[in-house]
Amino acid sequence: MTMNDRTFSHVHAHKLDAPERQIWLPASEVVDALDLKPGFTIADVGAGTGYFAIPMSRVVGPAGKVLAVDAQPEMLDILRKKLQDACVTNIECRDGEAEATGLAPDSCDLVLLANLWHELDHTPRVLAETRRILRSGGRVAILDWRPLVDQPPGPPLEHRISSMSVVEDLAIAGFKHPTNRLIGQYSYLVIAEK
Repeated sequence: MTMNDRTFSHVHAHKLDAPERQIWLPASEVVDALDLKPGFTIADVGAGTGYFAIPMSRVVGPAGKVLAVDAQPEMLDILRKKLQDACVTNIECRDGEAEATGLAPDSCDLVLLANLWHELDHTPRVLAETRRILRSGGRVAILDWRPLVDQPPGPPLEHRISSMSVVEDLAIAGFKHPTNRLIGQYSYLVIAEK
């Protein structure tokens, strides 16, 4: 992802792990909604400091893995330190962008794009890359900010994209069976199948 004025910069990485985030966007609520199975391979694109990658790694277990992809090396450095401190061995940090993850074709059961959609310039390319790395029957999950809620937290209201717009983009890209739900205090989660 090319950095733009909507990109959440690594200089604010501390906000990703702030205790209050667990109140308004509990990681467990998101992970439960993803319906993960032991042994899954997950691409967490825009993984940041691992807010979702670490709890997802616990669910997929030692037979599964989480590929934590981020375009900001500084975010991945923070995540690597966390993984080392916690002795987590089933998360691999990967330098990559949403449009070009560097992951193998047909390698993932789930691609998570969390709080990233509103930052992207070329969503059709991102969805093409997502389709490329997903296995047949794999799912994409897009978690982002609801447009009609107060702030802070989150990006400016004019940067937010509605969940219905996401559903439309997924349909155009050939994804099927979308589900759309509110999650946490400020977010929505759209899941669709390849």
